[in-house]
Amino acid sequence: MAGGKKNGLLTELDELFLTQEQRDKAKQEGVQDIPLSEISDFPNHPFQVLNDEAMQEMAASVKQVGVLVPAVVRPKEGGGYEMVAGHRRKMASELAGLPTMPCIVRDLTDDEAIIAMVDANLQREKILPSEKARAYKMKLDAIKRQGKRTDLTLSPVETKLRSSEVIAQGTGDSRAQVDRFIRLNNLIDPILSLVDEGRIGMRPAVELSYLPKEDQEKVYEAIDSEQNMPSLSQAQRMRKMSKAGELNDDTALSVMMEQKKPDNFRLVIDIDKIRGYFPKNYTADKMEETIVKLLAGWARQRTHDKGAR
Repeated sequence: MAGGKKNGLLTELDELFLTQEQRDKAKQEGVQDIPLSEISDFPNHPFQVLNDEAMQEMAASVKQVGVLVPAVVRPKEGGGYEMVAGHRRKMASELAGLPTMPCIVRDLTDDEAIIAMVDANLQREKILPSEKARAYKMKLDAIKRQGKRTDLTLSPVETKLRSSEVIAQGTGDSRAQVDRFIRLNNLIDPILSLVDEGRIGMRPAVELSYLPKEDQEKVYEAIDSEQNMPSLSQAQRMRKMSKAGELNDDTALSVMMEQKKPDNFRLVIDIDKIRGYFPKNYTADKMEETIVKLLAGWARQRTHDKGAR
C-alpha cells in the first residue's frame, strides 16, 4: 500500500524469498502447519529476538490475520523441527496464543542451515554490530568447511579471501568491512557492548580486538574510569604498547586521560587568501615553512608577554 505503514510480517518477505527461483521452490515444497511446541530455536542463534514494541505490534497482527509468510524449518533427528528462518514470527505466534504456525520444511545440512539462517536474518532493518559479527563468523566457518570438502586444492588464504567476498555479496558491506565485523568476535563483552551502543567506533574497536583479553580488561577499566572512548589513534597506540609488553593499568589510564584529538586532523587554507603576503616565487611548501616559523615566533612572544605580567 503506497505511503502506508507496512505490516510487520510483510516487511520480512525478503528474508525468505530473495529470488524468483526461491519463490518457485517454496511453492513446490508446500507449507505445513506445525505445532510451536515441536519447533526448537536454531543453536547459538546470533540475532536477538526481543519482546519489544515492534514485537507486540507483530503479535497483534498475527492474532488478527495469522502468519502471512511461512517460516523455514528443518527436521531434527529423533523428531521435531529446528527453526532456520522465522524466530520473530514464532515469538509473535506464541504471544498471540496460536498453537501452530505455517512452515516450509527443508532438508538442510548443518552448514546449509547456518548459511540460510544468516542470510535470512541479515534482511532485518536493525542489526547490532555484535549480531553481525557472530553471524558473519558462523557463515564464514560454514563456507570454509564446505570449501574444504569441495576444493581440496584451495589454499587457506585463498579460502578466507573468497569466503569474505561471498559473505559481502548482497549485504551492503565490503569484504574489508566483513572482515572488520568478524574481528569484533575477539573483543571482551564489555567493550563489544560499547560498540553496540555506538560509543566506540568500528575502527578503534578493531584495533582493540588484537589485544590479549587481559590487556582489553585494562583498557576497559581505563575507559570506565575516565568515561572517555578511545579514538582510532589512541587504540592504535595501545595496540602497539600491548605488542611491546608496555600496556598496563597505568599506561592505559594515561592514554585515556589524554584530551582526544581528531584522527588525521588537517588544517586546509585557501592559498588564494594568503598568496599576496608572500613573494611570487614562493612555492606552497615554502609558504607552509614560513607560516610555521611565524607561528613559532608568535607563540614565543605570547609566552614572554605572559611572563612579564
